[in-house]
Amino acid sequence: MSGQYAPRAETVVDLDALRHNVALLAERAQVPVMAVVKADGYGHGAVPIAKAALEAGATWLGSASATEAVDLRKAGIEAPILAWLYAPGEDLSDAVAAGVDLGVSSVDELRAADGARLHLKIDTGLNRNGCSPEDWPELVKAARDHDVHAIWSHLASADEPGNPSIDRQAGRFDEAYEIAVAEGLQPIRHLANSAATLTRPDLAYDMVRVGIAMYGLNPVPQHEDLRPVMTFRSSVVSTKRTPAGEGVSYGHTWVADRDTTLALVPVGYADGVPRGLSGRFEVSLAGQRRPVVGRVCMDQIVVDCGDDPVSPGDEVILFGPGAHGEPTAREWADKLGTIDYEIVTNMYRPRVRRRYVGASS
Repeated sequence: MSGQYAPRAETVVDLDALRHNVALLAERAQVPVMAVVKADGYGHGAVPIAKAALEAGATWLGSASATEAVDLRKAGIEAPILAWLYAPGEDLSDAVAAGVDLGVSSVDELRAADGARLHLKIDTGLNRNGCSPEDWPELVKAARDHDVHAIWSHLASADEPGNPSIDRQAGRFDEAYEIAVAEGLQPIRHLANSAATLTRPDLAYDMVRVGIAMYGLNPVPQHEDLRPVMTFRSSVVSTKRTPAGEGVSYGHTWVADRDTTLALVPVGYADGVPRGLSGRFEVSLAGQRRPVVGRVCMDQIVVDCGDDPVSPGDEVILFGPGAHGEPTAREWADKLGTIDYEIVTNMYRPRVRRRYVGASS
């Protein structure tokens, strides 16, 4: 794209890919789908992602904080929304007034969420939030006079098919449901996350909650026809011919072993490129993968292009779907010893423009 306008730093969000993924997950689940759009839609933009997911067949939205949920309402979204994580003493009146469902894990939270439709959360073994099995009967009894729509829990190791904790948690979940029913409640049940939706149809119950798979990142070992939604791109701002023996970037951790052309790309760790990738990753530039050399700086990286012709304005793909050989978010995550969730969520940056493509975008 030399000679055309090129972005300094941009994430391109493919809403058609998002719709494809949601439709695939809905077909697999055969029950209603909650599309999880917390953390600004995993860094993709909560409102456009929510609208596209609903167009593709999702019927619920999940947003960790009450504030995030209210923002969705302000954007004109009328679908049911669940929010489940809020601080002690937090004012939930706006969420209640907006008709946001609230997750409840204790009697204190039950009081704070008064007036909302509730989803009682039982801790079945993840040991984060959620009511302990010992306190569950008390919570259920206290909730009898409230509008309880669901009970739910979250799996610890669904991305490891066959892990014994999955069945153990499912058994505890069934026991908690029986206690709720015995107290006169008639809740729906939701337990399955993305990984369980893909691998454990028996745990779909009355609804599934899909997060990372909706964004096209596969949480399970087997191949799935998921399409990554985000591409991170930039462009070359300058090139220079550098002689053998010259060091590059801070500390000269890389020294040219031959005469070479270096391309400067105006993205760095302030734009979501982890400094820990220094000397360990490649970008796609002028149709092929090329190594990034020297340290990742706050605002820029340097690409070794050898003797190939490159020019200011040439497109640089830092990660994308991988369909054309470009690096992927999963590759970054593997090199850093983390998960691709962190990579894409970390792309919500003030200096990184976000652009949407895809029908109805």
